[in-house]
Order: sequence, then structure tokens, then C-alpha cells
Amino acid sequence: MDARAIFLPDLAMVFLTVIVWLRMYVERISQMRDLRVSPQRVATSAQMTAALPDTRASDNFRNLFEVPVLFYLATVVASTIGAVDTTTVAIAWIFVALRYAHSVIHVTYNRVRHRFTVYVLGCLVLWLLWGKLAIDLLR
Repeated sequence: MDARAIFLPDLAMVFLTVIVWLRMYVERISQMRDLRVSPQRVATSAQMTAALPDTRASDNFRNLFEVPVLFYLATVVASTIGAVDTTTVAIAWIFVALRYAHSVIHVTYNRVRHRFTVYVLGCLVLWLLWGKLAIDLLR
């Protein structure tokens, strides 16, 4: 397998991050304009939450820089230690699919039970990826 295949899921995650950023930008500007909120009034995340009624996109954007950081590191580790195989790449794609599902739920109907279930599944898949990398590294 081409070792570069492990970075395709990374590209998909970056694409997701750009999509959520665009949604956040459009929603934030629209809300600020509609509610006549000055930029200075929302200088911090606490002020933003207090001033704007819908923070789903910005909350999701922030989430994309939490657990996924460990995913990005895992793909670099897999590439570095020569652990790129069909299983590793498949696990990576499953994680990405779950993050897409999480984002879709979060920025649309935002049912916490659904979002949390997908979040936990994504984390379990990520821990599986790291477990596989640990085994590959210790061989």
C-alpha cells in the first residue's frame, strides 16, 4: 500500500474543518448583523455565547481542534513507523466518517444523545487506531 494513503483521511478532516469554518463565519456575521452586535461586544467566547443565540458552528469548529489533534498525530506516527496498511487506513477513514457525522449532527439538529453516541464511537475508533500503532511500534 502507498504510505501516502494515510494522509487522505487527513485531507478529508481538513476539508471538514474548512466547511465548518465557512458555516461558522457566515452564521456569525449574519447573527451579528441581524442583532446589531458590535465585534468588540463578542471579543471572547463567553461574550459570544451571551450575545449570539446560535453557537453550534463555532462550538463544532472548536471541537475539531480537540480529539482530532490526536488523529492527525496518529497518521504522522503511522507514516513514520511504516505502519500504513489497509487496516490502519480503514480505521482512519472510519474515524473521519464519524467526525463528519458528529459535525453534521452538531451544526444541524444538535440532538445531544445522537452527537454524544457518535463522539464516543469516534473516540473508541481513535483509541483502536492508537492501539494498533502501539502494537506495530513495539514489534
